[in-house]
Amino acid sequence: MAAAGPGPGAEVQALAASVRDFVSGQQDGRAAEVAAGVKDGRWTVLQLVEALGFCLENTDPRMRGRGIQLLSQVLLQCYSLLQEKEVLHLVMFYESRLQDNHLVIPSVLQGLRALSMCEVLSPGLAVSVLKAIFQEVHVQSLPQLDRHTVYSIITNFMSTREEELKGLGANFTFGFIQVMDGEKDPRNLLVAFQIVRDLIAKDYALGPFVEELFEVTSCYFPVDFTPPPNDPHGIQREDLILSLRAVLASTTQFAEFLLPLLIEKLDSELQSAKLDSLQTLTACCAIYGQKELQEFLPSLWSSLRREVFQTASEKIETECLAALRALSACLSRSVLSSDSEDLLDSFLSSILQDCRHHLCEPDMKLVWPSAKLLQAAAGASLRTYHCITHSVLPLLLEQYTKHTQSSQRRTILEMLLGFLELQQKWGNVEEGEDESALLLLQAQICSVVFSALLDPSVQLQLVGIKALTVLGSLQGFLSSSNLELVADHLIRLALHEDSQSSEAAMEAAGSLAPTFPKVFSGHMVPRLKEELQSEREESYHNRHSLQQRCLQALAAVSTHTSIVKETVPILLQHLQKVQKGTEARNTQDMISVCQSLHRVALQCQQDAEGCWYFHQTVVPCLLAMAVQAAMPESTHTLPGKALLEEEVLAAMIPVISAATTHLRPELAAQSVSHVVPLFLDGDVSFLPQNSFPCSFQPFGDGEFLEAQRRLVALLMAFICSLPRDVAIPQQEWLLRELLALSCSCNCPFTATTAAKCFAGLVNKHPAGQQLDEILQLAVNRMEPSLAEGPRRTQALTLLLWLLGLLGDTELGPATADGFSLLMAESPDVLHKGCHADVRIMFRQRFFTDNVPKLVQGFHGAGPDVKANYLKGLSHVLNHLPKPVLVTELPTLLSLLLEALSCSDRVVQLSTLSCLHPLLLEAPQIMSLHVDTLVTKFLNLTSSPTMVCASPPSSLLCPSLLPLVLPSSLSVPGCPHRCPALCPRPYQSAHNSGKCCSTLLPAPACRGAGDSQPPGGQPASISLIKSPFCPTAASIQGPSYPGTGQAFG
Repeated sequence: MAAAGPGPGAEVQALAASVRDFVSGQQDGRAAEVAAGVKDGRWTVLQLVEALGFCLENTDPRMRGRGIQLLSQVLLQCYSLLQEKEVLHLVMFYESRLQDNHLVIPSVLQGLRALSMCEVLSPGLAVSVLKAIFQEVHVQSLPQLDRHTVYSIITNFMSTREEELKGLGANFTFGFIQVMDGEKDPRNLLVAFQIVRDLIAKDYALGPFVEELFEVTSCYFPVDFTPPPNDPHGIQREDLILSLRAVLASTTQFAEFLLPLLIEKLDSELQSAKLDSLQTLTACCAIYGQKELQEFLPSLWSSLRREVFQTASEKIETECLAALRALSACLSRSVLSSDSEDLLDSFLSSILQDCRHHLCEPDMKLVWPSAKLLQAAAGASLRTYHCITHSVLPLLLEQYTKHTQSSQRRTILEMLLGFLELQQKWGNVEEGEDESALLLLQAQICSVVFSALLDPSVQLQLVGIKALTVLGSLQGFLSSSNLELVADHLIRLALHEDSQSSEAAMEAAGSLAPTFPKVFSGHMVPRLKEELQSEREESYHNRHSLQQRCLQALAAVSTHTSIVKETVPILLQHLQKVQKGTEARNTQDMISVCQSLHRVALQCQQDAEGCWYFHQTVVPCLLAMAVQAAMPESTHTLPGKALLEEEVLAAMIPVISAATTHLRPELAAQSVSHVVPLFLDGDVSFLPQNSFPCSFQPFGDGEFLEAQRRLVALLMAFICSLPRDVAIPQQEWLLRELLALSCSCNCPFTATTAAKCFAGLVNKHPAGQQLDEILQLAVNRMEPSLAEGPRRTQALTLLLWLLGLLGDTELGPATADGFSLLMAESPDVLHKGCHADVRIMFRQRFFTDNVPKLVQGFHGAGPDVKANYLKGLSHVLNHLPKPVLVTELPTLLSLLLEALSCSDRVVQLSTLSCLHPLLLEAPQIMSLHVDTLVTKFLNLTSSPTMVCASPPSSLLCPSLLPLVLPSSLSVPGCPHRCPALCPRPYQSAHNSGKCCSTLLPAPACRGAGDSQPPGGQPASISLIKSPFCPTAASIQGPSYPGTGQAFG
């Protein structure tokens, strides 16, 4: 017979034992066991209370506290199981215990928190609990966690018992004020601020306690909080600022107290207080009206004006302007009664009175602050815009005529431009708008802008071009005669003025062309065509420069389909003309045409009609020209065969790619049905002028077909840009031909493009047996070629494009460079713009799979090939996302420091790029290797390969060394933090009391007056002398916290 299970008596005894263990034995784990037993039905809450009887009635407060703690912990896990009557008795029990010893109170509050989450809480109990807490508990004398518990109880009741709490009236608000008063912990403040927001948003009665509620919250304004280091709670100063601001800006009832406070903080010297006050004022304006603002408007305007006129902080100026705009908008939307004063007019009058006269002084420092204030007010509403511009625009036009210096006129026109741009915010200028100052001054504004375009000052021309673009965007502002004049000015500026003005004019033409396509197609395009085809005699340089600008202008203006249909034939016609030419400079001319076609292609991509027109017009024409040039008979008739040069083909690739990527699938399928047979079957029927002297066989054998094989680059551009769902005809045959060509062709350019085309097709090929067979075929073809023979380079190229040879003395350097190819985004094949399958985080996975092998290979390699592993490693790290890089670099730091000694310049530059973020973001790690760093950097500064770098990459990381140099490296009597930084022998340099004047060789330094490096990016640092020397020029950059140093 089976043994009987434990009876009820045994269960009760087990419960009693667990209670004793918890209360007397201090075994906290028993609470979870008891809670599990209650959930499982072994015990009830009533049984637990009975078992706790001995300790709940104990005279020792610690014993009572342990008993209530156990009950509360169980209730926190089992409150959903309670019955209504049980909740009633428990609430009464806990309320009575609020008068107990202070050691018991924390556990009592935890129990009440559990009960506040019960859905079966009887009506009136929530009010009863809160009244008991308000009366019996001095909340701010409790620890932080217990205060947080009280806020949680209030929050729970506000979300579930709202109507009951509102029945308390203003007493509930007063009770909460007592609870919150004096709170200092940021965790609790976030909850308390949310409660205040709910009080206001849910319309709880504030009664006579509005000011008290404001005082208990505004005492934290402005927030002054710095989170401790390694704060596990993650509360930032900005969190508290935004939470408090939401409270202060939540009701108009705070206005009479808040606005004086904001004005007081605005007048303080603390920058953070000013910013917080301005942002809070802007937030308040969203709910305030004239009634709230009336008394304080003069003081607010005075403070805002002072800050904009006097501040050196761009942030404060920006926030002041935003606040002024918000104030003006608030006054604009206020509904007025028939007998009330319109505060907006008087407010704007004050702004005009204080700012308008400064606009007459374009050389004075207050002209721009005044203009910004006026523009901020004008940007608030259409009403404020009309009011301000009626007063300001005539003055600016008058001042433009009055002043004759170009610099003064530029300042005035820039101010005028700011007001013109604001009109765009309010829509088009409509005829019959009596309030519009623009329409009233239309002729004068156009005259001023056109005169700026004729001024010899380039800077004034640029502002005039911007103004012209804005005027053109205001529909109905420019008349037909003005539009023709606009086109004439843009043509002149684009073709014959300074390069800055030329580029700006082209951009303006591109912006205006979609709005006025007939004007530009009928007026500008014919003029550009005439200039492009002009045969007048002049120097090659002048003619070439003019043709370049014509090509660029034709591309820039091609922003409307109707214009594209006129400019594309002109560009193709010019390309054909250049192809037939006999000048040696034809290569560059062809590249220029291709660059213009590429720009047009990009501009057509978002318009389906224009995209298809461009594709079916340009792609067949380019293919036909290339096929004609590749015919054997044409070898001696086309001098230089410029169209087949790598540079020209490389320029044609992006044209075909851009023309293909955005095709609709059905149109792409139509096109691919012609292009693939052209390369596989020699079917030239779809090409224009398709009468060729012999067949086209780019995959055929024979040296005479070498020129035709080069055109596989154009096949790659087309085939790799197709949408993924477009079927490729004869794909298996095409893949085999590309594989064979990539492994057998003697021409590196052809072999590489074939490999890239193969890789692009494989990338989009659906997974399955066919793909496995193709890849196996590629492996079988590559392995023998990689082992030995004359085709090793071609095989390596294909292998790189499909994914060791780092240890190979011949192929090792190329293989190391291949890691850059594998990690970087290919501009013409394997990237998302070409619809390639780019897996998420593929770089991180590549790093995880291959870097350990690189490290292992480095340690096992001979000295003659170690550099290959270092180069491969630096390429991989350089393409990792920066957050991942900073995390992974410390474990590889020793290898990177070794790489700085490598003689390969690519390795040096790549390694410096890797170290740069680590010096910035993990100086504590770098400080452990500071001796090695200093030595390596000093060696680099004298390296011939680094001295020639522009900007000097060898300066990039040394400029950050002050961040990692510990004070322990200083030498008594030496002003340098590390002796190695002194280029002279220590005795001779420092015993004499002299300081070294420079750390770095002069050729490697950029003087303060040097221009920016190529590419338009400012140099990272600007050094005259050593940054480690007390007499050195400063390194411009933000201060690094805690060091007093600056970094570039």
